[in-house]
Amino acid sequence: MEQAAPEPAAGRPSARGTPTPGAHRSRVGLHVNGRDHVLDLDNRVTLLDVLRERLDLTGSKKGCDHGQCGACTVLVDGRRANSCLLLAVAQDGSEITTVEGLADADGTLHPLQQAFLDHDAFQCGYCTPGQLCSAVGALREAAAGHPSYATCAATAADTGRPAVLTAEEIRERLSGNLCRCGAYNGIADAVADFAGVADVSETRSPASVSGRGPDVIA
Repeated sequence: MEQAAPEPAAGRPSARGTPTPGAHRSRVGLHVNGRDHVLDLDNRVTLLDVLRERLDLTGSKKGCDHGQCGACTVLVDGRRANSCLLLAVAQDGSEITTVEGLADADGTLHPLQQAFLDHDAFQCGYCTPGQLCSAVGALREAAAGHPSYATCAATAADTGRPAVLTAEEIRERLSGNLCRCGAYNGIADAVADFAGVADVSETRSPASVSGRGPDVIA
């Protein structure tokens, strides 16, 4: 079976990993970008491969396929995750958002997508979908008060309070996403602009102050 017709909108689809005839296969229900899907899947297939090869959502990219580059980042129940490391069968009943689901139904870009355009935050664009999904998730984490390595101890101790976003915080929270073109400054500026961070240019890059040079990966 390729793909069943979408189920009624009353709740997320869930096949509860129901085994289907044949070895190593299950029926899996996913709610992807507002649409319900019930799929017959090999238990070993990753969420990334299901999105790209079964649902034709090719925005999520396969880069390293080891969870190291972040090009495959999507939102799973609102939290960012590397889809190349997730077994699709384990996501039964989950709500998945890919880069295709960030924009409005009428095609209006998500404000963060527009900020990426305004700040030239990409060149080839291959890694951009993962960066966008990661940034959305990172900002939600900061708003919920989740600390990062860059969060000062006093702020981190005040649990539940939104993290104060600085350029250093933004860079740390997005450090799991690589940019093959080295557009890091534009990415940080775009996220800072969207998040309303003031004077981002003054705190942009500790590397430039220490003389280590720009953040560029060749």
